[in-house]
Amino acid sequence: MKAMILAAGLGSRMKPLTREIPKPLLDVNGLSLIEYTINNLTNYGINEFIINVSYLGEKIKLALKSIENASNIIFLDEPFPYGTGGALLNAKDYLGSAPFILSTSDILFSPDLTKIPDRVDTVHLIATKNPDHNNGGDFSLNDESVFINEGFNDYTYSGVCVINPSVLEKHASKDYPFDLWSTILIPLIKTSKVTGHLDDSFWIDVGTPNRLKLARTVLKDQN
Repeated sequence: MKAMILAAGLGSRMKPLTREIPKPLLDVNGLSLIEYTINNLTNYGINEFIINVSYLGEKIKLALKSIENASNIIFLDEPFPYGTGGALLNAKDYLGSAPFILSTSDILFSPDLTKIPDRVDTVHLIATKNPDHNNGGDFSLNDESVFINEGFNDYTYSGVCVINPSVLEKHASKDYPFDLWSTILIPLIKTSKVTGHLDDSFWIDVGTPNRLKLARTVLKDQN
């Protein structure tokens, strides 16, 4: 199975830290965020990676040149960030026809990928418990069927999912940028075509300077 890692964002919420360092390269106790993601995926046998880059993208490419799986990484340059959905459409020719894993590069998460179903017709989301900064959640589950309540939802999208690339076909002519959640996932969820499961493994969304400090503290304490 291939994996795509989203690494083209501007890191606006991380400023001033991201003025000269792209967010995926921010250090957490000696390892960059994106290296944590690559290592976790590699531990489950993933050895083909597609990484989209834009803002300070050359720094990401240079930093990953020396890692063990560097020869199995395809970098896709975006002249401007295409959005999480646009990035997938731009990568379509490299993704192949089989379902692939998608992960953001600004999370610390080690999900049990053996829980992913053998067959994914559209999208399968990995959920996590609602953190303090997202108390209302993103979606709920009825068995494995994903639905969204108008008010409170039980779970937060972890930033990791499995996507069947066939879902990109109807968006082939869409202009960049566009995002995955509202453009691709919401219509599929509304028609009960998205599945998911809860994984309560260690998870931190490292999206702000304060949560970066938290990640560094938690990992230091664990070690």
